[in-house]
Order: sequence, then C-alpha cells, then structure tokens
Amino acid sequence: MNANVALIGSGNAFFKDEGIGLYAGKYLKENFTYAPPLDIIDGGTLGFLLMPLLQEYEYVVIANTSSDDTKAVGMIDVMSGDELIANQGIKKTANEVEITEMLQICSMAEHCAQTTMISIVPEDIISVSVDVTPALRAQWDRYIDVIIDELAKCGITATQKSDGMSLDEILEQFANPSIEHGKGF
Repeated sequence: MNANVALIGSGNAFFKDEGIGLYAGKYLKENFTYAPPLDIIDGGTLGFLLMPLLQEYEYVVIANTSSDDTKAVGMIDVMSGDELIANQGIKKTANEVEITEMLQICSMAEHCAQTTMISIVPEDIISVSVDVTPALRAQWDRYIDVIIDELAKCGITATQKSDGMSLDEILEQFANPSIEHGKGF
C-alpha cells in the first residue's frame, strides 16, 4: 500500500457496460496524476479480494455499475458503504452482491475503510463484448468527473496529464490484453 486512498475499478469487461468501472479506473490511471498518491486497482469482479483492501486503506472509492431498473440508463449514484450495507443498493449482479457482502463482513472488523461506490446504470450487461453502449459513452465525461469529485472529498487532487489514453484505446487494451499491458491495467 502506497497511499491511504484507493480507487477500485470494478466490473466484468466481457459484458459490455458491466466493465465501465474497470475502464474508468484505467482511464483515470492513464490520464491524471494525483497528490497525495492514489492507488488505482483493477478490482475485476472482486469477491473476497475486496476484503483486505477495505481493511488496509482509510478511504476506498469503487467505480461500478448499478443494475437498477427503476432508474434511467446513464444515471449516476454515489452511495456510502453504510447505505450499501443497509440494503439501499440494488444488487442484481454477482459483483454487486459481493461488494455489499464484503462491506458487511469488514464493518465488523477492527478497521474498515470509509467506502463510497459510484455507480452508473448500464444499458447492456448481457452482450458479450468489450465495449460501452452509446448511452453510457454519452455519460462518460460526467462519470469521470463524479469520480474525481469524490476523490477530492478524500483529499486527492487530480491533475490531467498532457498526454493520455482515450476510452477507445482503453477498450482496445481490455479486448486484446498483452504482457505489456497486463489485463488492461
């Protein structure tokens, strides 16, 4: 651990919009610098791997989707860990269930990070494709801005780099992983 704040990009890159949290993490890693340091983690579908992260960091911000059929596609929600534990979050995917379960378990431990989940309502988490629907592409900049604003609440200042990667370049890396780029991160 190099920092006391972690940004975890969460989701499944194989199911279209379900991977948007991963893409956001990669985008923020490639396009910004941070002061103080920020650990950006490829959370994938997390599971029990979330537990040690929640116990090591002071603040954890999770970028993810939220399968809430009562909300419009592209709507962005910011929820605290306490709200998620109180079952106020919609939990339709395995990843959404696992995040809530790990928060419940860690809340009973000696230390649990102050956790925030930033979710965007997806249009398509069924199609097998490393891509993002046009509806979520239209909300991409706003989604990134909401994450940066939440990091600022944790004391992190993000400064945009002069060179970086576009969303399409990031999708290409996830679709064609290599030794050079790992799984996309």
